[in-house]
Amino acid sequence: MSSRLDASAREVWDRIVTPEGINDEMRPFLRMTTPRGLERLDPGSVELGKPIGRSWILLFGAIPIDFDKITLLELEDGRRFLERSPMLSMRLWEHERTVEPSGNGCLITDRVRFQPRLGLPGALARPLFRAFFRHRHRRLQRRFGGGPVS
Repeated sequence: MSSRLDASAREVWDRIVTPEGINDEMRPFLRMTTPRGLERLDPGSVELGKPIGRSWILLFGAIPIDFDKITLLELEDGRRFLERSPMLSMRLWEHERTVEPSGNGCLITDRVRFQPRLGLPGALARPLFRAFFRHRHRRLQRRFGGGPVS
């Protein structure tokens, strides 16, 4: 899923790698806790390939429904990250996000791969995740201006 945003790639990146920015995208449906001491996804403070710590996923910001051990495999400051995190509900959870300059703004793209663990068929999970990432992109568009890429 991709969106064009009416803000610089740097401005968008500086927001989306913070716990505040991540949770703003997910509201009001979900919130993620952050491992102690994590203020932003920064190459100087994140050891690639090693779990940063456990993050609880909270339905409506309060009810624990899942957790992941946030693990970044690749992190290019200002441009891209690739997360492949063990989760309670997923055998595989992989989220790649890129932010690239485009015209007077930027293009943000999310790519997700997953394999459910607890019997949730992929055919049911796929539309759920697609809707959730559409929601996240609408939240970004509302904050920075812009719209979906057709």
